Amino acid sequence: MGVSVSIVSVVVLLGVLIFAHELGHFLMAKRAGVGVLKFSLGFGPRVIGRKVGETEYLLSLIPLGGYVKLLGEAPDEELPPEDEKRSFLKQPVWKRILIVAAGPVFNLLLALLIFTVVNMVGLPVPTSEIGSLLPGSAAMESGLKAGDRITAIDGKPASKWDDVSEAIGASKGQPLAITVNRGGSTQQITVVPRVMKTQNLFGETQESFKIGISPSSGTEIERHNPFSALVKGFKQTWMIGKLTVVSIVKMFEGVLSPKTLGGPILIAQIAGAQVKEGIIPFVLFMAMLSINLAILNLLPIPILDGGHLLFYAIEVVTGREVNLRWREMAQQVGFVLLVLLMIFVFMLDIERLDIHFINDAIRRFTG
Repeated sequence: MGVSVSIVSVVVLLGVLIFAHELGHFLMAKRAGVGVLKFSLGFGPRVIGRKVGETEYLLSLIPLGGYVKLLGEAPDEELPPEDEKRSFLKQPVWKRILIVAAGPVFNLLLALLIFTVVNMVGLPVPTSEIGSLLPGSAAMESGLKAGDRITAIDGKPASKWDDVSEAIGASKGQPLAITVNRGGSTQQITVVPRVMKTQNLFGETQESFKIGISPSSGTEIERHNPFSALVKGFKQTWMIGKLTVVSIVKMFEGVLSPKTLGGPILIAQIAGAQVKEGIIPFVLFMAMLSINLAILNLLPIPILDGGHLLFYAIEVVTGREVNLRWREMAQQVGFVLLVLLMIFVFMLDIERLDIHFINDAIRRFTG
């Protein structure tokens, strides 16, 4: 039962992500006046398909990708004169850039849409109630107690734990007037944050201002109107995008192990686990993965969208296309690297089949 749930969930997950990505290429190509010959979800042999106008819409056997075949995208493709102006390679470089970039952009827009809708539906967030205090901390010495409900900091309302942590982190060590509700009565307690060493997501030691408190297990549903949900969605998309870029950089620096990478088996395990927890965790995981897909596709590696954009950027600067032979060689190298990477992450997936800690990491991001 668990395996079947994982398989179905990962097929749905990848199907949506691939559809959004290829839809970006498809719509921008149509908008630019470029002919679209095929729109396929999946690679390999055709399972089902239907031709509408000049475009054949396909569902292919291998669900680990997809593609949009454009008119005239192959350099050696012979076209009748009337189709030349609708050929991809005959378009000005700025149109080709827009068509290629539209795939990753649509993945980012999918994530933004998911976050916006989820923020409108509502998410459980930790309340501002103190759950525990660190012995010898500034909070304990000031008289704060477990069970105190923080209602304001320096006169600014604090209704959830994010409000509390943000105010303390931004204090720069200045005294804070913390208003708490204790047993139905209101009290104001002054606390001076101290610099404490903590570890970030990458295991690096960093210093920040803390008072030594942690939240209780209590949560409340936070809902936003459409505008504030959109604003929060932008912030969440930016945050996860930034985290993805930093993770890639940390991996090249040797701070983050390549063993943290995951392939289709790990994605299936996580997707299955999120489905069991509910539709909200599942679509939040989908949003995170969509952002990851967008950024990875923008890396300047030949065969990926970012590799094509690199060639077009060179064309913009030099005023002429990159030599066809060099492009083909670079794409062959990129293809080999991509295959080696897929084999590597697949082997990692096999090694970690019995590891369950990944769910804790996902809960961290999805709240």
